[in-house]
Amino acid sequence: MVYKYRSSFQILVVLVLFLVFASHKNTFGQVKKRHHKKVNAITNSDTVPSFKFRTIIIDAGHGGKDPGAHGVYSKEKNVTLAIAKKLRNALAEQMPSVHTVMTRTTDSFIELHRRDDIASENKGNLFISIHCNATDTRVGDERGVLLLVYGYHRAGEQLEALRENSSIFIEKDYKKKYSGYGENSAINTIVLSAFQQKFRKQCIQFADLLNHEFKKVDGRHSLGVKEQGVLVLQQSAMPAVLVETGFINNTKDEDYLNSAEGKAEIVQSIIRAIKKYREGFEDQK
Repeated sequence: MVYKYRSSFQILVVLVLFLVFASHKNTFGQVKKRHHKKVNAITNSDTVPSFKFRTIIIDAGHGGKDPGAHGVYSKEKNVTLAIAKKLRNALAEQMPSVHTVMTRTTDSFIELHRRDDIASENKGNLFISIHCNATDTRVGDERGVLLLVYGYHRAGEQLEALRENSSIFIEKDYKKKYSGYGENSAINTIVLSAFQQKFRKQCIQFADLLNHEFKKVDGRHSLGVKEQGVLVLQQSAMPAVLVETGFINNTKDEDYLNSAEGKAEIVQSIIRAIKKYREGFEDQK
């Protein structure tokens, strides 16, 4: 009797375990199926936010107590502001879906780090800094455009960066704000954390597009695209390019930069480059 009882009990236990296992198997299958659907929902392209090219930051170089470079009769700060305003107005007309933010709209001195703050606060997608180039002489023979993106180079190749970065010495407590910047050492002109490499490709891409417009469409002489340690580009959390629109101490370039025709050509070249740059993102969708 004991043997038969144990056998019956064992059979009963096995049967119960089988039923429990079968029940859990269906449950596991349902959980797995639901989990699979959840993953599909997350990775569905309809629910993943796509990149929207919405905001351009226009930075008019120098301003206020910082005149920038000098020509025979004009100052860089005035030329850059005039071009920046024309660019803002033209973008509003030709690309109304794009929002523009200017770092300055008057003859005011805006510290370099504040320009980056303005760009970040407004969640810019592209930072365009407008400048005029110059040589060390009162009147120079050098002419043409130059496009700068942020990068490291040897001290001897930092001439443009040294000139553009000199604005910080006008700022109060610049040694605290730009820790490590050496006034007498060209090698210390790059004072930043490592440049965000994820933007380097976009910076060069836009600079190349703009350089093409200046050269091939406007027929202007170009010094090309260069990487320099320019502080105004250093902390931009977005692709950023500094446009040296011409040599203000070259008589022909100065006349061009101050003429209505010259400003219009520069503005339209920038807009054509922006449109092509934006189309590149749209083609990736």
